[in-house]
Amino acid sequence: MIWKDTTYTGWGRALAAKGGLARPERQAALASLLADGLLPAIGNRRSYGDAALNTDGRAIDMTRLDRFLSFDTESGVLEVEAGAMIGDIAQRFAPLGWLPAVMPGTGFATVGGCIAQDVHGKNHHHMGSFCQHVISIRIRTHKGVQEAGPEKNADLFRATAGGLGQTGVILYAKLQLIPCKGDVMVVTERRIAGWEDFLAHLDRSEATYTVGWIDATATGASLGRGILEEGETGAGLVPKRIRYRKVPFEAPHFALSAPIVRAFNQLYYRRVPASGRTVVKPISDFFFPLDKIHDWNRLYGKRGFHQFQCVVPIASAPALREMMEKIATSGLASPLAVLKRMGPGRAGHLSFPMEGYTLAVDFPNRAEARELIGRLEGMTVSAGGRLYFAKDALAGPESMAAMYPELSQWRKQVTKADPEGRLATDMVRRLKLRDEA
Repeated sequence: MIWKDTTYTGWGRALAAKGGLARPERQAALASLLADGLLPAIGNRRSYGDAALNTDGRAIDMTRLDRFLSFDTESGVLEVEAGAMIGDIAQRFAPLGWLPAVMPGTGFATVGGCIAQDVHGKNHHHMGSFCQHVISIRIRTHKGVQEAGPEKNADLFRATAGGLGQTGVILYAKLQLIPCKGDVMVVTERRIAGWEDFLAHLDRSEATYTVGWIDATATGASLGRGILEEGETGAGLVPKRIRYRKVPFEAPHFALSAPIVRAFNQLYYRRVPASGRTVVKPISDFFFPLDKIHDWNRLYGKRGFHQFQCVVPIASAPALREMMEKIATSGLASPLAVLKRMGPGRAGHLSFPMEGYTLAVDFPNRAEARELIGRLEGMTVSAGGRLYFAKDALAGPESMAAMYPELSQWRKQVTKADPEGRLATDMVRRLKLRDEA
């Protein structure tokens, strides 16, 4: 297997690493790479920050280990290699009446990455997190290949779910898919006038899938206005065909200036009639709306971007509103801002979800934006919330134990699975996640 020295980034492109990458195509080649000890495994690097970076070290690109191994048409149990992409699973099995139980915002996320981050989706309030629907995994720790799941080897599984790849290299996973009516979505869209109204609609929504786009530039009485989308799977319908586009160049610095973002957001808000509407979309267009614009991260230019995503308890909704006010008056936000209601479901010690509200906002990589994100992080801790490792690139280690109270239990299992610390990545080192206080 050939190691290739390269410079690579996370999806936000604000942080980079230089080191050796190898891309095995068979399990035998992967086993050979791991013969001398564990190495970090990465997928399509759709985490925005440095979760999948290993500066001056080596990492294994798992994306060619993407085979579907077996599928039970009666139970909906699918076994796949860790490099299989969520979008490919949805495309293959939705026409057969099955979908991944939980899907993140991009279909390019690999199964291994979804486990490592215990991702959530637009149905978290009903279905919980990704790893709650993982029946079992096969994982290579320093002791060899082990099987783990919610019942068998449960301590290892709980440390692996949302564990940032620090317990070993995931080889295979058995997933419990859920029934769906077909491969299209019937989506109801409606304008929401402001923040309190938005939270109220999220609280009482009975739709299977729910997500809100927020105008992160609106202030005053319009603070928190946006569009609520509620979706259900459908069949026998012909949606409008989606054209896929590619960003051909780095966007100039002024492309996401405050006046342009405000103008775009006003137009986007008004794209939905005041009376609302119901539309039919391909499944991929609803679950992975930005995937149809390949390399959309280039819209932020060469310096890249940061995303701030937090979740706070229901009782801390006023604190989240205060964060929204700071964002809206900063003039720094991009058009990409999302608000969702979360349930309590989580599978791992470091899983992000908690029952409450999650807000995600993108910012171009500028000094003022980094300073604002720092203030927002402090407000999140004070509100009893936490940051999402899949999106973070800026936080420090000081508040990790407060945000993730099961951190010490996770460390114990990680030490057993990888006592030499060979799986540590840039994020793990930056946040000192494996260091005892």
